[in-house]
Amino acid sequence: MNLRKVLGVSIFLICMMTLVTAEEAPSYEKALQSINKNSVRIDGQVVNYTITSGTMPIRDEKGVQDAYIFYIAYTKDGVSDTTQRPVTFSFNGGPGSSSVWMHMAFLGPRKVLYDDEGFMLQPPYEVVDNEYSILDETDLVFIDPVATGYSRMLPGKPPHKYHGIMEDIRSVAEFIRLYVSRNERWGSPKFVIGESYGTTRASGLTGYLLSAHRMYINGTILVSMTGLGVEKGSDHAYMVILPHYAATAWYHKALSSDMQAKPLRILLDEAEAFATGEYASALSKGGWQSTSERDAVAAKMAKFTGLSVEYVKNSNLRVERQRFRKELLRSRGLTVGRLDSRYTGTDRDSAGEDIEFDPAMANWNGPFTGAVNRYFEEELKIHTDMPYNIFGNVRPWKGRREVNVGEMLRRALLENPFLRVFVLEGYYDGACDYFGAQYTMSHLDLTGKLQERISFVFYESGHMMYIHLPSLQKSKQDLTDFIRSACPKK
Repeated sequence: MNLRKVLGVSIFLICMMTLVTAEEAPSYEKALQSINKNSVRIDGQVVNYTITSGTMPIRDEKGVQDAYIFYIAYTKDGVSDTTQRPVTFSFNGGPGSSSVWMHMAFLGPRKVLYDDEGFMLQPPYEVVDNEYSILDETDLVFIDPVATGYSRMLPGKPPHKYHGIMEDIRSVAEFIRLYVSRNERWGSPKFVIGESYGTTRASGLTGYLLSAHRMYINGTILVSMTGLGVEKGSDHAYMVILPHYAATAWYHKALSSDMQAKPLRILLDEAEAFATGEYASALSKGGWQSTSERDAVAAKMAKFTGLSVEYVKNSNLRVERQRFRKELLRSRGLTVGRLDSRYTGTDRDSAGEDIEFDPAMANWNGPFTGAVNRYFEEELKIHTDMPYNIFGNVRPWKGRREVNVGEMLRRALLENPFLRVFVLEGYYDGACDYFGAQYTMSHLDLTGKLQERISFVFYESGHMMYIHLPSLQKSKQDLTDFIRSACPKK
């Protein structure tokens, strides 16, 4: 055999070895595959279900696998006609977060045990039945995007290939397409639900699944919504956060006696009217405002926020979010949480403008990490040395400004006249504030013609409103009503 033929055969064998390595990736993931049975009592009825954990291959432009996405699916047993059974795809945000939060506290049949107000208990942490799961209404598929949970790029592949707004949307859409096809669910009503940055993903996915795969979604559920890339102007952030400041001050009894005596919802109605009226006008005037006008607005703003008039004036009527968290309870030596302002923390000192840590996140990290690892090992029988990344390394994140997922959602609403959007918001969420979500949706469609298919519900809780038992109980009914209304009538 001449040298040219030897080289040709060698190159062919190397290419074949590369392809085999990629296509045999599932053997690399066998430890993540399991099938188990269980049951849970929801609304007094026993629901028997199957839990399937596994992976889906994500392939490059040439069809060669370069990553895999880990998932856990809960399917109700005894369903003979899946066209009458919805399937809901769930994920959290970050970007870089696994799906653990909504999986193990909100939607799934098992949840991490907290006290009724949503505060952690002493370790070690328990997993208990979730009698408020929506598994009685819909099958559930929890998705961990690449680098989160057990999802990974294959060895030797670019680690951040899928870490960008559209890159992430395409990879998760491919997962959903594969899952729907492999499990014969094209005939099922389909929903996506995302939390925080997951609402950015869910909005983009709704549009991308329609345009790229012609997959029409029945409902898009947004939990603690981001701004979705909708243009709103530079001063809007100060205007929309003010009602959250009022809710936080009310919760911590930091308002004057007359304001404190008002029921929360009445107070928020007044705060919203002030924010969109006098306060918005004052912000738009900027330096054109007279001293008397500025003093009047500062006095009202202080009354709603629990801050001093002097502090508000020194901030030029624009109190940054991190400053508010430090300032509100400074005299008590406390800070308030970013993701849930009901939680308080203590910094090294009470000076400065920012908090050292988010006391809400500190309350959640330990219990969820401990409980989910225990659940995977003891109940799902997943035994692997690979760490489950509650938060994965997704930096650098390619967040291109030209990607407007709000526009993708708007187009999907136009093209799919049966699509409905449901937004869940907590009053005490200072990261994805409830009034900002309403403002975003009001600017998503300036004609107002799509608004009747966009609905909101609110909770006296924070970013993860479902960790608060009364909110979890309410959200169970809210989600049930929405899913039923968005499905074809039987």
